[in-house]
Order: sequence, then C-alpha cells, then structure tokens
Amino acid sequence: MVDIDEREERLERFLAEEGYEAAWFARPNAFAWLTGGDNWVDANADVGDAAAGYLGDGEWTVVTNNIEAERIAAEELPAELSMSVAADDWYEASLAESVAARSPTPAAADFDVPGLDAVDPTRLRLRLAEDDLAAYRDLGREVALAVETVCRELQPGDTEHEVAAGLRISLAGRNIDAPVVLVGGSERAPEYRHPTPTDAALGDYALVIVTARRGGLHASCTRTVAFDPPEWLAERHRAAQRVETRALAATREAAGREDGTAGDVFAAIRDAYAEEGYEGEWREHHQGGATGYAGREWFATPESDAPVASEAAYAWNPTVQGAKSEDTAYVTDDSVEALTDSGRWPTDTVESDGLTLQRPAILEN
Repeated sequence: MVDIDEREERLERFLAEEGYEAAWFARPNAFAWLTGGDNWVDANADVGDAAAGYLGDGEWTVVTNNIEAERIAAEELPAELSMSVAADDWYEASLAESVAARSPTPAAADFDVPGLDAVDPTRLRLRLAEDDLAAYRDLGREVALAVETVCRELQPGDTEHEVAAGLRISLAGRNIDAPVVLVGGSERAPEYRHPTPTDAALGDYALVIVTARRGGLHASCTRTVAFDPPEWLAERHRAAQRVETRALAATREAAGREDGTAGDVFAAIRDAYAEEGYEGEWREHHQGGATGYAGREWFATPESDAPVASEAAYAWNPTVQGAKSEDTAYVTDDSVEALTDSGRWPTDTVESDGLTLQRPAILEN
C-alpha cells in the first residue's frame, strides 16, 4: 500500500523548489509509484492511458479517457485517497491535450504535454520509502523463488524457449510480470551477453536472467545451473561474484557521501575487473546501476554523475564471458541487503573492501 502522505511531502518539496503549481505523471512506473496502481492497457506503451496529477496542498486528480475512467477509479486508485477522476471522450482529445486543458501553470510532466516542462521522476522516487521497501522485500523473495523453482527442474535437453516459458508462468502465478527474460545455454551464453531465448538446447549449463515487475517495482536476478560445465565456468563465475561485491561495496561507500556518483562506482568496477585478470571486460556489457521503479533508474558509465542515493535499490550485473552475477540489493550508507534472496539457493561467501556477502553459487543439477 502506497504511503500517500510520504508521496505528498516529496511532491510539495518538488513544487516549492521548482516553482511549479502542478506535476503530472503518466509513464506507467511513475503512476505506480504515486498510486500503487496501473494506468496501462498496452504493457509495452511508454505512456499509459491515465495521468496522475498533484496540484499541491493535498489536491490530486487523475485524467484519462471515458473508456478507462470507471475501471481506474474502482480498481487502480488507493481507497484512502480522495482523488478525482476527469475524463474526455477517447475520440476528442489525447491524454496530453486533456492534461494541458486542466493543469494550472507553470507545471511539469513526465511525458510530452504542450506548455508544460519535463520532469524526470527518478529524482523523486530513487530513495525508497518504508512502504516501497516492504513491497520490495516481498517482490524480491518471490522473484527468487519463482526463478529458482524453474532452475531446479532444468535438464540439458530443455530448450531456451521452454525455460523462458516456464519462468513467465512461474512468475505470473505470483502476480509478477517479466519485461526481461533471457536464457542462454552452453552454446550461446559464452557468445552473447544478452541471450534472448531460442530453440537451442541448454546443453552443458545455463544462465537464467530475469527482470521482473510488480506494483511498478523491478527486481533483477541471474542464476546459473550446470549439468556438465566447461572447466572455465567456476573461475569466471567466481570472478563475476567478486566484481559484483566490489560494486556493492563501492555503492555503500558512495551512498555515505553527499557527492558520491555512479562514475565513482564504475571506477571501482573497472578496477575489480583488472584485479581479476579481466581488464577491459567491462566494455563488453553494461554493468547495471540504480533500480526501483524502472529496470534501471540509471546505468553507470565511466563519466556518469548520477547521484548514488542511500536507502535505494541497485542491481549490478557484471559478466565474464559466459558467466554472470546479479541480484537486486537495498543499500544504505552502512549496509547492503540482498532483496532477491529466497534463502534456499546455494551460496558462496564473497568479500571485497570490507563487505562480506553470500552470493548465489552455481547449482549443479
């Protein structure tokens, strides 16, 4: 359940700092962050079918079309919030036109609205509130359980498509959808950093990778299952674990400073690869970054000045050709908590820069 009072406090500060009279949010993840509900019919749409607006002093409104108004009011908005719903006939105006006609100015929106400035909702939602964290813990554990349940049943002759279908079913049974499902068997995982599923059989081992979503929150994790693994897999997997742990240690350190940036964490990742004997490996795949109400709120790059916030979620995903280590973690300036942890998967103890974590091991089927 969304803590509406906490959302209002953040938005009041935003309006005061920027001099706006209103802020509008129609991208599905921002709408979910504000209301706890969904505003989409097409799950792949960048902009949903309704916009939630905060007009200050506790005044909220939702603008949509006549098709969706009744359903959204009844099923997607928090009962404890008195939020008016305004609708235009679907054939008379676009969502942007409907918002522009009703919004006081100056105002901002997270999608293109005539006469309104742009706002990036990441700055508002990156630091997780208590209700976010509670929902995230539930989501992370259930994602891990769903993925690991499938992984325990894998066989060398299973195709990547079959495994992907099983993952989506396992997640859907927990009311979780999955924007990203990647499965790479022993033939393709060493060749491609993003192994989109094919009809290829798993073979000697498999990487199983998901980014899953519920209530707007995203949880990413990777699991490795081995049947008759190549000799190099264990060493590369261990190297990826150490790079990921180094990234989380650097995130914790950066979160404790006012000027900590994604670039600082990236520098630690680059150094970790070199220390593992894989200098330059970071060039082959993005390393992840902040997560939460987006698969990645930002991706770390060598020169990135994106702020590293405390009390926020991060998903680092280092790869070493054919191996990968990834979980979603909640990081404060003095702690790291794995969210995608079922407590039922074998783990390895990994230490880096004073941080000791239990990281998912290779499961041998």
